[in-house]
Amino acid sequence: MTAPVSVKLLDPRAKLPAYGSPGAAGADLYVLTSGPVAIAPGETVPLRTGIALAIPQGYVGLVYARSGLACKRGLAPANKVGVIDADYRGEVVVFLHNHGSAPQVVEDGDRVAQLVITPCLAAQFTQADELDGTERGSGGFGSTGRK
Repeated sequence: MTAPVSVKLLDPRAKLPAYGSPGAAGADLYVLTSGPVAIAPGETVPLRTGIALAIPQGYVGLVYARSGLACKRGLAPANKVGVIDADYRGEVVVFLHNHGSAPQVVEDGDRVAQLVITPCLAAQFTQADELDGTERGSGGFGSTGRK
């Protein structure tokens, strides 16, 4: 299944998001920099992509870490998962955070995150005095795991 997403290049150096393989769920996002960008341990840096998206109504763009970059270099989106709403038309900016203990460098054109376009339902919230019961009930964090 595909969703048509129009992409506006805001800079002549910008690249369209691209899938790394035919079965990839996420399309790589590329950054625009004027030179190497050093990211110190614990630091978050906004990185331009030079693109704006027209995500169709009923869909959302989710910006995730690239697993190799996150696992090997400690670099991942600061908010863990970025949300690009269907009605947003501004530039996609990735706020990359260095979770590691060593400085990391990002260069112009590097793939720094991946974009997943997925259906998104709008909920109709209604107040209720009681909720239906489930086997789990109000059991919280770790309540369904090993004891």
